[in-house]
Amino acid sequence: MRSVAVTPEGDLIRWVELPGQEPPRVYVHGLGATSPAYFTEVAVDPRLAGRRSLMIDLLGHGISDRPTTFDYTLESHADALAVALEGAGVAGAEVIGHSMGGSVAIVLAARHPHLVSRLVLVDANLDPVPRAPGSSGSGGIAFCSEEEFVNGGGWEEVRDRVGAHWWSTMRLAGREALHRSAYHLTRGSTPTMRALLLDLKIPRTFLMPEADGPLPGADALTEAGVSVVAIPDCGHNIMLDNPEAFVKATAAALGS
Repeated sequence: MRSVAVTPEGDLIRWVELPGQEPPRVYVHGLGATSPAYFTEVAVDPRLAGRRSLMIDLLGHGISDRPTTFDYTLESHADALAVALEGAGVAGAEVIGHSMGGSVAIVLAARHPHLVSRLVLVDANLDPVPRAPGSSGSGGIAFCSEEEFVNGGGWEEVRDRVGAHWWSTMRLAGREALHRSAYHLTRGSTPTMRALLLDLKIPRTFLMPEADGPLPGADALTEAGVSVVAIPDCGHNIMLDNPEAFVKATAAALGS
């Protein structure tokens, strides 16, 4: 396990690193998740192995610190991640980001272009998310206030709603971090993640579950050079639900 201090207060981002060739690959998890748990199986597959690979946890999540003074906007997540990558000697990385991690990866590529050479987005959020009671995702977490979530039992309702699998990693996140990350994911970035993605000039691939049907705005993404790839037999957690198809599509996107 490795770490870099990313805030003036000394809060640490930590990651699990696999040795290998440059350029490096950086795996970024989604809301309430942790990269080693979600990506290790696919990262060590022979078709993706052999590169220096950082399975990194965003602030507030997994094995990283959980500061309560951090605002957890997408921009702040991206800037903190940039500090960690620079501290790790990473440049021109191939970044694989799942869900919120994909959103952060887009903002990272836009704000710190020297750090990112390719993007593989795994069912990432491209647009603001409606807040809705009862939703198992960010919209449900952000529907209540931070005070209600942290101290009023809101986190317990989310725990019971999301199920044992997601909760196994979500419980590692700081409560303030989880709520603020969800809230700012529902707000999105400025410009939106979709607009930023359309403007990027690096190779970009968007993996999505085939069962979700056509991706909204896919034509504009394709015209801008984004490769949209539908993956069969999976839900939102593509790398866990169908690791074979995920590895095949990701290897093709990265030219492995």
